[in-house]
Amino acid sequence: MLHKCSFLYKYYMNVTFTCRTQDTLAMITSSLQTSVAVFALVILHVSTLDTFKAAVYEHAVILPNDTETPVSPDEALFLMNKNIDILEKAIKQAAEQGAQIIVTPEDALYGWKFTRETIFPYLENIPDPQVNWIPCQEPHRFGHTPVQARLSCLAKNNSIYVVVNMGDKKPCNSHNTTCPSNGHYQYNTNVVYDAKGKLVARYHKYHLYHEIQFDVPEKPELVTFNTTFGKFGIFTCFDILFHDPAVTLVKDSHVDTILFPTAWMNVLPFMTAIEFHSAWAMGMRVNLLAANTHNVSLKMTGSGIYAPHSPKVYHHDMETESGKILFAEVDSHPRNSSTYPPAMNWSAYATSITPFPGPKNSFRGFISRDEFNFTKLSESAGNLTVCQKELCCHLSYRMLAKEGDEVYVLGAFAGLHGRRRREYWQVCTMLKCRSTDVTTCGQPVETALTRFEMFSLSGTFGTEYVFPEVLLTKIKLAPEKFEVLEDGRLVNKNGLSEPVLTVSLFGRWYAKDAHSISGGTSNSATAYLMIPTLLMIITLRDAVML
Repeated sequence: MLHKCSFLYKYYMNVTFTCRTQDTLAMITSSLQTSVAVFALVILHVSTLDTFKAAVYEHAVILPNDTETPVSPDEALFLMNKNIDILEKAIKQAAEQGAQIIVTPEDALYGWKFTRETIFPYLENIPDPQVNWIPCQEPHRFGHTPVQARLSCLAKNNSIYVVVNMGDKKPCNSHNTTCPSNGHYQYNTNVVYDAKGKLVARYHKYHLYHEIQFDVPEKPELVTFNTTFGKFGIFTCFDILFHDPAVTLVKDSHVDTILFPTAWMNVLPFMTAIEFHSAWAMGMRVNLLAANTHNVSLKMTGSGIYAPHSPKVYHHDMETESGKILFAEVDSHPRNSSTYPPAMNWSAYATSITPFPGPKNSFRGFISRDEFNFTKLSESAGNLTVCQKELCCHLSYRMLAKEGDEVYVLGAFAGLHGRRRREYWQVCTMLKCRSTDVTTCGQPVETALTRFEMFSLSGTFGTEYVFPEVLLTKIKLAPEKFEVLEDGRLVNKNGLSEPVLTVSLFGRWYAKDAHSISGGTSNSATAYLMIPTLLMIITLRDAVML
């Protein structure tokens, strides 16, 4: 059917089309929309950076005085500005050295020792990033927000993405039974400002660790944002030990890099910051930018920039009270990199072999509150198997020389961890004992002399989430000195190792957690994750036009 009149449809490239029918018009319109989309994606692909320079800053927080009475808002702001003064120097240094993003630690603005009442003067209302807000330009749009305005200006004036942890307050209806008595929910919150100072991400910490001053969000938030140098996800500290949001961001949201503010207290032999965070990045095959607070008295130190195959740079300092900034060049899309590690079948080797002969000197011992089955490495070389419940751990090893005053054991643990008895761990470990007395096996030890010419550790893991750890004497990592084979064996490479504290495969079987959070993504979360996809062309187009 002919249209009553013909008309001109002008495209931005001055192409003129005369449409004689509605069907023709519809076809041309659809074609043009597709062409625009393809053109935008081509331009964006060209503009996307293959690598980017990242910075993390380990900050020695200036803490408030102990008080049971809330300080005034002005006093709270004064303390936060003293900390931001220090962060400002790090942000400027990062920008001057060409970093596109800097991550700062959890609790960096005010510390951690608070009640619900004493933290309140430090909190600001942090809106949803969808409001399209640059606090530096509109500091009063969402009430009194001097901290957000200053952080936004630091990002804008230095043309760098800035990641900061602070406190959010949200008013609630006092008639709601879940509303706290002060009429506000209070959240431990990460914020991200882009190079124009715009708020692009806000994340409320879900897994609180003895943080009575904060509330738990209704559900884990899956927070991502796109840049010309990759897709980012964000969570905080204790969150890293759980499936949601940490695993879901990597597996379902397909982020390239995780931003990780933390206030991590080091616990040997498995839970020092640099040890576990580097292992998590390798196990999840994702970049991890980890910024820790620095407080020697609380054993808080350990920051790093970790790639899927190996640490790029890390810092562990229990000697000084100073902060530290770290830089590294990182793959924007590590899955496209030639060094991207293959997926592991963590139990393939361990389940394919006959267990080594039963140990003659096995015994039980504790690492923290977890009871392990141990067997001693009695010879300078050998093959050992030790089991607990469903987990059997196999070790083949050869020492350069067996030091007479050093004892190593192979250990296995499978069960709910620690006092909380909520998280299900599967751990295979070879570790140095504190002394020649085997009752000290599992106690913290920081130095060793024994070098290994060869080691191969594997286990019959029931989970795909296993994190490979190698920690050397004086709390050092071993970049490029070990690898995980596709069949799940953790082995050394490039010959002789430095003296070893522990070699471990740390498994998390989330499905067996007590009161576990669902491992899947809810419908609402899935819908949330679709929003960046639907807006991808527009968002990236705007990035190109900058």
